[in-house]
Amino acid sequence: MAFTYFFRDIQTLETAVRFFVPYTSGRSEIKIWNPGCASGQEPYSLAILLAENMGRFAFKNLHFYLTDIDTSKQFGKIIQKGIYDYNELQRIPKNLFNSYFTKVEENKYQIDYNIRKRMSYKIDDLTNFQPPANDFSMILCKNVLLHLEPIQRIQIMQMFYDCLLPDALLVTEQTQELPDSLTVFFEPIISNTHIYKKKVKVQSTI
Repeated sequence: MAFTYFFRDIQTLETAVRFFVPYTSGRSEIKIWNPGCASGQEPYSLAILLAENMGRFAFKNLHFYLTDIDTSKQFGKIIQKGIYDYNELQRIPKNLFNSYFTKVEENKYQIDYNIRKRMSYKIDDLTNFQPPANDFSMILCKNVLLHLEPIQRIQIMQMFYDCLLPDALLVTEQTQELPDSLTVFFEPIISNTHIYKKKVKVQSTI
């Protein structure tokens, strides 16, 4: 799903960050997977919030794995360069915009290198059920599952369970309800959110 923009659904991202930062305290390697990353606006938004809240040394331990089916074959180039039109950036609070973006040409701004180098990208179809790594501290998956068949959603979320660390976070789209069959795998961190914590000691049935 290619449509997105910077600081979209900011309340969900801020809530996820609030729970995520204490969870990752003291870890030497912190991995986040964002399937359906589009051209990078959402993972970059999350990375900015984490940079503001984690501290410089902890942030250096963070690595984003970005994947998308990307039929255009353009997302990787956009993410690598981190250059966006100004009209895509206007929802970013001014103080953060000034801190993390530099004008590179008329109406185009580039995100800070220390944010860009946290990202790696590859083209991948989520229904191949092949995560790019394991032991993730967070999976951010929005605007993807709603386009799939119900059985595929369940299989993918079971895959997410298997490649998350204990008590790690799964962040989904607000319109995506957790199927009843998956309540043994995940529990909401607080009521009325679509941010879930991995339950421990459950064997996946995938």
